[in-house]
Amino acid sequence: MSLLPKTKICVKSPAKINLHLEIIGKREDGFHELAMIMQNIDLFDYIEFENNQIGEIELNCDKSDLSLNQDNLIIKAANYLKEISNDKDLGANIFLKKNIPIGAGLAGGSSNAAASLIGLNRLWNLKLEYETILSLSAKLGSDVPFFINGGRQFCFGRGEILEKYNFESEYGVILLKNPNISISTAETYKKYSKEFCSNNYAESYKTNAIRNSLRINGFNKHNSSEQMIKVKNDLQVIVEKENDSVRHALYLLSNLKNCFSLSMSGSGPTCFALFKDINIATEVFEQNKKIFNNHGYDAWVCKLINSGITFF
Repeated sequence: MSLLPKTKICVKSPAKINLHLEIIGKREDGFHELAMIMQNIDLFDYIEFENNQIGEIELNCDKSDLSLNQDNLIIKAANYLKEISNDKDLGANIFLKKNIPIGAGLAGGSSNAAASLIGLNRLWNLKLEYETILSLSAKLGSDVPFFINGGRQFCFGRGEILEKYNFESEYGVILLKNPNISISTAETYKKYSKEFCSNNYAESYKTNAIRNSLRINGFNKHNSSEQMIKVKNDLQVIVEKENDSVRHALYLLSNLKNCFSLSMSGSGPTCFALFKDINIATEVFEQNKKIFNNHGYDAWVCKLINSGITFF
């Protein structure tokens, strides 16, 4: 029997946006070869982990539309840690305060999975090394490894090959999402693959060339000409074609004063606009939030952050 103190761990689990999402082609393992820049923002879920004495994983949430069963990535992460610890008596009561919208292209579920690995590793005093946590995260989903360190990173392979990407930025961001629309990431990739990917697998020379190009060019932050900076998101062509709310959100964002870049995030349907700093973004947000609401969108104003999962 494990004699664990009844302690509580509280973790902040941030959303992400994509500053670049490029699909190079299919992989032999059934996934897609990707070249991405992922960026955390200060829109957080909050997760509390507390030891229990019954060896069970009990998950509760303040949102009724989220599955709390074995398919939830928080429970999957906890079970992976229990398995690797060889201690069946480990248990936790977990409460998730959900602020990141579900099925939105902001990777809230992946963030929660990473937060659970990090939080429970500390709660249960497992002392697993970073490489072990990273390996477990890759089993949970393609976006999960990014959140272990978070911030701003190049993400290659299917998302598990990570390289830190540093550039000075105080950018602010406005997000729009129709609360009645959720999109399946898997279905969107399947549709993209059917339309744009040949039966041949991504070739290594092409993969390496695209990776190096992204490393060199990154996200073009130099905007002295005050022209729009285009964010590449290959999935946008699929979703925008099928989803009126995405097309209209992009239209609304494109008309915002001082916006210098806009895109859909991930597989959508959340869309975002970037601004020079959080003060400008907040001012524009306040001027337009009634318009956003009148058109049926939930809206947030956030800033880019340089960290992933954090304790509080």
